[in-house]
Amino acid sequence: MIRHHPKALALAIAAAFPLATLAEESPDTIVVTAPPMSTPLSVSFDPRTAQQPLPANDGASLLKTIPGMNVIRKGGTDGDPVFRGMAASRLNILLDGEQILGGCGMRMDPPTAYIFPDAYEKVTLLKGPQSVIHGAGASAGTVLFERKPTYYAEPGWSLNGSVTGASFGRHDELLDLKGGNANGYVRGIVTNSASDDYKDGDGKTVHSRYKRNSSTAILGLTPDRDTRLEFSATRSDAEAAYGDRTMDGSKFERSNYGLKFAKERIGGLVDKVEAQLYYNYIDHVMDNYSMRKLTGTAMAKNPDRTTTGGRIAVTLLPGSSTQLVLGADQQSNIHTLRTSGKGGETAISYLSQPRTEDANFDNVGVFAELKHFLNHEQRVVAGLRSDRWQAEDKRRTIGILTGTMTTPVSNPTANASRTQTLSSGFARYEQDFGGAGTTYVGLGHSERAPDYWELFSKEGTTSTSAFDSIKTEKTNQLDGGITWNSGPLQSFVSAFYNRIDDYVLIQSNYAKPGRSPLPTIARNIDATTWGGEAGANYAFTTAWKGMASLAYVRGNNDTDDRALGQIPPLEVRLGLNWDNGTWSAGSLLRLVSRQDRYSVNEGNIVGQDFGATGGFGVFSVNGAYRWKKSTQIAFGVDNLFDKTYAESISRSGAAIMGYEQIARMNEPGRAFWLRARIALD
Repeated sequence: MIRHHPKALALAIAAAFPLATLAEESPDTIVVTAPPMSTPLSVSFDPRTAQQPLPANDGASLLKTIPGMNVIRKGGTDGDPVFRGMAASRLNILLDGEQILGGCGMRMDPPTAYIFPDAYEKVTLLKGPQSVIHGAGASAGTVLFERKPTYYAEPGWSLNGSVTGASFGRHDELLDLKGGNANGYVRGIVTNSASDDYKDGDGKTVHSRYKRNSSTAILGLTPDRDTRLEFSATRSDAEAAYGDRTMDGSKFERSNYGLKFAKERIGGLVDKVEAQLYYNYIDHVMDNYSMRKLTGTAMAKNPDRTTTGGRIAVTLLPGSSTQLVLGADQQSNIHTLRTSGKGGETAISYLSQPRTEDANFDNVGVFAELKHFLNHEQRVVAGLRSDRWQAEDKRRTIGILTGTMTTPVSNPTANASRTQTLSSGFARYEQDFGGAGTTYVGLGHSERAPDYWELFSKEGTTSTSAFDSIKTEKTNQLDGGITWNSGPLQSFVSAFYNRIDDYVLIQSNYAKPGRSPLPTIARNIDATTWGGEAGANYAFTTAWKGMASLAYVRGNNDTDDRALGQIPPLEVRLGLNWDNGTWSAGSLLRLVSRQDRYSVNEGNIVGQDFGATGGFGVFSVNGAYRWKKSTQIAFGVDNLFDKTYAESISRSGAAIMGYEQIARMNEPGRAFWLRARIALD
């Protein structure tokens, strides 16, 4: 950023972001694969744009359009996103700068379960450990769900609404209304989504129905265009059936309060100051009777988690070609649990039981990120981060499964605590080519502390507790690639090589003397992953446009000299669109190869491998009609030929009364959908 020379500043920014227009697709365009990377290692798009496959109902399903992103399916909603084979806390998820952590020890509710895509206006994926300003960890990348800042120079208002209907009783609704003047604004966002059980391509009904709703209120003060103080409050709830386990989620309640301050274009050395405080409370209930026929004793579990945090950052302009961001952030969370008493829910309800704290975490980090322009076409970007992480084990006992019963045993790490200093950093060189393209190469290092599900939900190799045996994970990754925008062609290639020391591997059915069934444990290994993504959009004419993307990742467990578990196979997407300005039509062919590199019973905190999977191809079509820019109807058919298939990283199917058990959580069969959208201002 070159503040003291406006013309040079404009040239430098144009050179730094030569493909910026790609990130902002037309709101009338149906997205079948995310836009090509607009800047090195960054992909951005509008989550409110209609998508194929079926427009998303949660954060994970929305991310599937990005090459290299997959989802571990458990039911009709609340899948876990996976990027380049890395899942859970390796992928940092932020909602308007806030971190949210689920309560379920079995990952019913990853952070994306509490994301309603239509409530946000921009989604950005930052690939790899190539940024330090968005929190700790993030070894695989960072996903930002954001709302755009609001300012009214003159009194005004706007309305954005949409309605979606689809097969299997699916329906979604959005209403986003805001208004204000030069002094401030108010905004209200309401979303609702529901679906019945879906059927796979063989016509088998999958236990997968859900209901989800959210309400958000925002009040902002804007004494001038460059100053904003904003308060927000969100309430949401849901219920979801899962075809991969013996319980369903009958409650996913979230309460959120946030406070933001931003002052931009201050002048002189300090260009921008931003600060944020937030509070998130998750109250989750899982049981075996609310959403399925009861077999055996009625049981319920009620975990909750309180997450609080804050952040402050200052953007400095120490020179005409240098930008420096300095800041600090903090996040604390407390997890508690209560369950049905002895005899089950009908004997002693979970509601009458006291909550017991089992874990708490605290992290304080400081960071610095520098961007320096060597000239109009060359620049370096680098950052350093240090985190002080602390965790405490508050469990007095640990429940272990013996036969069909859970037996409490003494916790060998009761009241133990861990404190560690984690270091992260990166450096990247970027080179533009006359405004047509950019090439880059970067090296990043990230240290990730074990998360709740690794420390508290799993056993160690020799102990019933993994709390004191699991080491922090160290990632060293080399990234490189090129973006290119020339005439009708918009394209990118992105590649990486990743060495992970002390990778936290989750292994089920681990042999322990005298244990039946065998437990699931966490242990450290060394691992290597490599691969990349490529994509291109090509305009054959003003009306016809083709697009293609490819994603591949290969993982190896170097310690045991075998494949790394839960790595998705090669995937290719091919699309062809026609658009005359009023009518449009498009198609998507998704091709996924077989996966014969697997490690039975090994993977991550979400799932483990249990065999090879075959390849598949799925064909979908869509269309749209516009009355005018503000009004559009989009429609489509997903899985047109009713293919029966499952992703290689999907969960296995469970035995549920009234449903035919399936080996894997199959994807939905043929589905028709219709989406109407209106935007007024």
